[in-house]
Amino acid sequence: MAADERLTENPYAPAYGHAYRHGAVPTREAARRMREWAARHAPLPLDLFGLLGLNHLYYGGGIDGIGVTSGTPKVYLVFYGSQWTSGGDPNGAATYLQNLFRGIGTGGELWSGAMTQYCDGPTVPAGASTCDPSTTPHVGYPSSGALAGVWFDTAAPSPSNATAAQLAQEAIRGAGHFGNTTAAANRYAQYVVVSPSGTHPDGFNTPTSAFCAWHDYTTSSYGDLAYTNMPYVTDQGANCGQNFVNGGSAGLLDGFSIVNGHEYAETLTDQNPPGGWTSLLGQENGDECAWINSGQGAAANVSMGNGAYAMQSTWSNDTNECDISHPIL
Repeated sequence: MAADERLTENPYAPAYGHAYRHGAVPTREAARRMREWAARHAPLPLDLFGLLGLNHLYYGGGIDGIGVTSGTPKVYLVFYGSQWTSGGDPNGAATYLQNLFRGIGTGGELWSGAMTQYCDGPTVPAGASTCDPSTTPHVGYPSSGALAGVWFDTAAPSPSNATAAQLAQEAIRGAGHFGNTTAAANRYAQYVVVSPSGTHPDGFNTPTSAFCAWHDYTTSSYGDLAYTNMPYVTDQGANCGQNFVNGGSAGLLDGFSIVNGHEYAETLTDQNPPGGWTSLLGQENGDECAWINSGQGAAANVSMGNGAYAMQSTWSNDTNECDISHPIL
């Protein structure tokens, strides 16, 4: 998706009126409307944005000393609600997501390489546009897979329309369940709160919603926790990525890996948003490259140690483009 006005100012953007929806994946329809609005309101032609460096990412200085996941990433999947054992997963998304995060970082995959160029730490000034990963803490590569834990929280049903506060609380409960009860245990962790089919977390799949997923962080007695609101995206079909890369039954779950991969990559590079790496227009590395279906940066199947998954590209400062593959730094 081309750069446009700041995401909180575009009335078709998921973050409009909802600033906590960091790095939100817009539905494909919302993305189209965002581009049309930007074309009418941008101060210069959109095709000049890249030439002027407006797609470039800059370091935000960190929040609570956290900018990026400058260690080995750990993903904890929290399947929210008793519906997961009573018809709430008609398409087998739970198994698919577990396999996706087991696969990331294995089989020599280079999709993760683009993220390893981004860094944080006391020697990286706010506003930096480059950093030397050999001398500064930088995003790690999960060579043994990113999945660190899975919890089906089936003690009670997931709310029909969970609020952002309820999703944050579920991430906190997840941290407690996994025994991650210190800031150190959560420094390189992210919690993916996955809601079952038929629910509408933060208004997902309702007339007033325009997103497929988003990420944020919350404070807690366990330290700052990075988390993703991951709805059951096949409830929106092609609008959230079904069959975006693969046709027929092979592409049924494309949206789960494209959308959750987008949020995973953004959490790595902007763990406590917006203290990590964002553009002057407020976009993160996944936002810059969402829903590209042809040419440079087009979404594609990425081979990992346990299979291939449909993934979108992410923005790379050092190549000045959306990359689906990048050397590990």
